[in-house]
Amino acid sequence: MSEATLYQRLGGYDAIAAVCADLITRLRADAQLGRFWQYRGEDGIKREYQLLVDYLCNAAGGPMYYTGRDNKLSHQGMRISAGDWDVFMGHLNATLDKFNVPDRERGDVLAFIDSTRADIVEC
Repeated sequence: MSEATLYQRLGGYDAIAAVCADLITRLRADAQLGRFWQYRGEDGIKREYQLLVDYLCNAAGGPMYYTGRDNKLSHQGMRISAGDWDVFMGHLNATLDKFNVPDRERGDVLAFIDSTRADIVEC
């Protein structure tokens, strides 16, 4: 018997989509990070949300196909700093707390997100 994927252990599409919706709401409302969405239209934000859901579902072993760009290209030129990353991680942890993500799955999620840092943080 094979072990369940992270996608399955997290609760599948609906659970991951709910986490993404909460996280994006937190990020947009943050005094430091809100600047990244300040001049984006709602349609663009909805598209970004869907790409994030697809990306995370795919990375967690789910059946979604991610059609977006890689992290380095997607975040290039945004001047995301180490301080921005730290604030983001605070919001991510708060979101994981809100959804009572178990320790094992939380560790897997945080390890994956941390693996993307080098492609996202520029300064």
